[in-house]
Amino acid sequence: MVLTAKQKVAILLHDGIGEQRGKTGVAFLRYSDNEITAVIDRRHVGRSLAELTGIKKDIPIVASLDDALAYKPEVLLIGIAPSGGQLPEDLRSEIERAIAAGLSIINGLHTPLAPLFDKLQPSQWIWDIRQEPSGLSIAKAQARSLSCQRILTVGTDMSVGKMSTSLEIYRAACRQGIKAEFLATGQTGIAIAGRGIALDAVRVDFAAGAVEKTILELGANSELVVVEGQGSLLHPGSTATLPLIRGSQPTGLILVHRAHAQHIHNLPNISIPPLTEVVRLYETVASAGGAFGKVKVKAIALNTFGLNVTDAKEVIDSVREATGLPCTDAVRFGGELLLSAAIA
Repeated sequence: MVLTAKQKVAILLHDGIGEQRGKTGVAFLRYSDNEITAVIDRRHVGRSLAELTGIKKDIPIVASLDDALAYKPEVLLIGIAPSGGQLPEDLRSEIERAIAAGLSIINGLHTPLAPLFDKLQPSQWIWDIRQEPSGLSIAKAQARSLSCQRILTVGTDMSVGKMSTSLEIYRAACRQGIKAEFLATGQTGIAIAGRGIALDAVRVDFAAGAVEKTILELGANSELVVVEGQGSLLHPGSTATLPLIRGSQPTGLILVHRAHAQHIHNLPNISIPPLTEVVRLYETVASAGGAFGKVKVKAIALNTFGLNVTDAKEVIDSVREATGLPCTDAVRFGGELLLSAAIA
């Protein structure tokens, strides 16, 4: 059982608004079509969600699950994504209270909630998103046989906006009447789309095969498949980018970068090279991953969160001049420019 469009959702997001650990809940707030009744964040109780996140929705921020129940949610989304993906012990009691109150649970963490299944009533469910699909094999570059375009977002770092950029491009394509699909590859994208591959739950030998299997299904009757990127070739702890390249056999890449970032987040000893060098790196690896077919970075998606509009436009112009590639912040200014570049 998974989330339906009519179900009302509360988001458990303690200490996550404005922080990297809250990216799952904030992205769900921005992109989900479900009605969100309340956000649970003890640090920001009573404050304006729009002012904190830039998401123009009037949703109350409350202190606890008990307070959120007053707004009559049907589902609780665990909206935090702490390092390592483990469930903080202090949140378990709130999840158990949610189940006792009749709510279903969306869990995108690595900690499975299967031990709580026996506490569910017949109308309730727990969706542990991070599960390996069945029937997997190794990849065989079969996605190259598809006639559709396959656009993969790649990054200079983890958590720079690859999922948001992918969704903005996908939505721009839908608005233009393009027959498009969005391939979610992380827990947040899957929660929003209702399907996809939790790539970090797949054994490494079968990761590219899992991507290939899914893109063959989505791409058979599509003009465009937008693949949500994960990780970064520059990050020493990332293993997801290569399977995505090999499994999707992209026809083009969109490089996502956080404005002014000079090193990997929390790893100041690992510098991010000039973007022109990063472009060459991704083009070389993507071409080799498809038996040396020609794959180009089509545009730069710049994450300008935290900058005012004037400064954001200035840094976008600077990156465009430095790389010679189209550049914009898709979340801030829409995905149309990136879509045009991707499918040109």
